[in-house]
Amino acid sequence: MHQRLQARGLVISERAVTHLLHRYEELVSLHLTDRERIAARLQEQGHVILALDGLQPDVGHEVLWVVRDCLSEEILFARPLLSSTQGDITALLQEVKQLLEPLKISIKGIISDGEETIRSAVAFVFPNVPHQLCQFHYLKDAIKPFYEADRHAKTLLKKQLRGVRPIERALEEHPTLENEAIRDYCLAVRASLTDDGRSPLEASGLRLHARIKQIRDSIERVQEKKDCRHP
Repeated sequence: MHQRLQARGLVISERAVTHLLHRYEELVSLHLTDRERIAARLQEQGHVILALDGLQPDVGHEVLWVVRDCLSEEILFARPLLSSTQGDITALLQEVKQLLEPLKISIKGIISDGEETIRSAVAFVFPNVPHQLCQFHYLKDAIKPFYEADRHAKTLLKKQLRGVRPIERALEEHPTLENEAIRDYCLAVRASLTDDGRSPLEASGLRLHARIKQIRDSIERVQEKKDCRHP
């Protein structure tokens, strides 16, 4: 952040940036933990749809479990747990239940990734509340056969695009305007190879094919113009 601000011509010390970042984190924490604000918003809304998920930055570390309302997008509860047993998740959901009951807010549904421990805990704490797999995981499971086929197709396509770097090194030895343009095309090809998209929302194989086709079409247009100038 400090480097980007300096690049924009803003004179500021690195310590000042760090201080402002810490103040921002404090304000965010206060906003997220303002129970009166959250309670007023949820009571006006009347009901919630809970999303439950565990976030583990590194293997072997604590898992941060977060309970969020999908309608207001407010984080209602967050707690790190050393384990993710059914008992741990049940205790967490009990606290969420105790938080919402005094507000007389109904829970219309619960969304999670469908792990067995989560399903069992939800069934125990909220036996009459519908529980479904989150849309992202549902889509990821449904599209898995297509994803495997797309990944295989991408592997075959990448085999046909090897040898870009040797071309670039050869062009560097003969710097001309035409060679610079060719190097730009090589760079575009290499950038396409490393752009994997975001599964399952984007098929990386189809994405690579589309980008390579755009590069090829551009080269063909340039060649046509060149042939017209030099019949």
